[in-house]
Amino acid sequence: MELDIQCEELSPSRWAELLTTMKSCKTIRLDDCNLSSSNCEDLSSIINTNPSLTELKLNNNELGDAGVEYLCKGLLTPSCSLQKLWLQNCNLTSASCETLRSVLSAQPTLTELHVGDNKLGTAGVKVLCQGMMNPSCKLQKLQLEYCELTADIVEALNAALQSKPTLKELSLSNNTLGDTAVKQLCRGLVEASCNLELLHLENCGITSDSCVEISAVLRNKSSLMDLSVGDNKIGDSGLALLCQGLMHPSCKIQKLWLWDCDLTSASCKDLSRLISTKETLTEISLIDNNLRDSGMEMLCQALKDPKSKLQELWVRECGLTTACCKAVSSALSTNKHLKVLHMGENKLGDAGVELLCEGLMHPNCNIQSLWLGNCDLTAACCATLATAMATKQCLTELDLSYNPLEDEGVRKICEALRKPSCNVQQLILYDILWSSEVDDELRALEESKPEVKIIS
Repeated sequence: MELDIQCEELSPSRWAELLTTMKSCKTIRLDDCNLSSSNCEDLSSIINTNPSLTELKLNNNELGDAGVEYLCKGLLTPSCSLQKLWLQNCNLTSASCETLRSVLSAQPTLTELHVGDNKLGTAGVKVLCQGMMNPSCKLQKLQLEYCELTADIVEALNAALQSKPTLKELSLSNNTLGDTAVKQLCRGLVEASCNLELLHLENCGITSDSCVEISAVLRNKSSLMDLSVGDNKIGDSGLALLCQGLMHPSCKIQKLWLWDCDLTSASCKDLSRLISTKETLTEISLIDNNLRDSGMEMLCQALKDPKSKLQELWVRECGLTTACCKAVSSALSTNKHLKVLHMGENKLGDAGVELLCEGLMHPNCNIQSLWLGNCDLTAACCATLATAMATKQCLTELDLSYNPLEDEGVRKICEALRKPSCNVQQLILYDILWSSEVDDELRALEESKPEVKIIS
């Protein structure tokens, strides 16, 4: 049994009702429910008396250190079987870390701890690391984003990594670590016995100086499948160094996020080689990099390679224009694996989307999700888009937000949605102006096809 409630103000009577339900739940999710420490006292009792409870998610509630202390009393009872604990943005400080350390030391069932977006600080997380080093701790996933960590945390983290072969996921994004600390962390990861699968280091003050060490992790940890170094100024030179590790035969990367990394079209030669030869790679994000049309054309050439198995490509806000759309169309008509394409915030224009639709409607194309928000589109391209929507049954999600489609364009899209052959289930139309008549038509369409969700 699962309880999943979000963004609901829970009255005392509603809370009492839910407590009865919680006694038999395997999963409890109560994000954004305005919970406080007093609710945690009740939840502690539930943890203690419900041995089937394995997941507790309490993100974005003002629990405070007092609330966590209540929760931990339940977590420390022998009957507790909790495996996953989410406490993101719960107004915790370093004071909570001593209590959580006790849980990590004594509760071998706990495999996931998510405490990001709390002011734990370096001192607090050092205490958590002490708990991780206990032989009873079997933690597999640790999320510490936005925890106000500094470079001083790395020595404690490395010590914990050395003693924790079970750890599979480590997220340290949005902490001011810097190159020296990241290099030290990577050297620790190479030496550690853990089979790390996910490493997130977004916005950690990394430059190209760290990329040799990150590359070494890629070469030495064949278990690593998900790497994110987005929002770090690694530049083309850093990307070239990363690719040395990514291209190594032992590297089995699947998901690579490089958004806002100061990359230019010069990086696309290395990226193209990666896309065309690394068959494990299924998702790459290059959002907010200055790739330009010439860079995108190189990426498209790689997508046409039979060895490319890429399923998701994110190139939003990459300085693209109509000029690259013929190459994208050609890639769509060749590549059978690509399912998600994000091209929003590029000046593709109506002519560019007309070209994209040619590739989209090719029998080889299996696109399911297409994002074209803020691409300078007007009603002029909507007839072609409507044809693609009605004929391409694999297409289930389309984003056309922030484009001046007006009544004429929106009506053409609606005509396609009404057709039985159209399988689009989610249409995103943020910030598009239309008349009250068209608004009525959209509401009527949603009533007649309840499987269709129009988000505006």
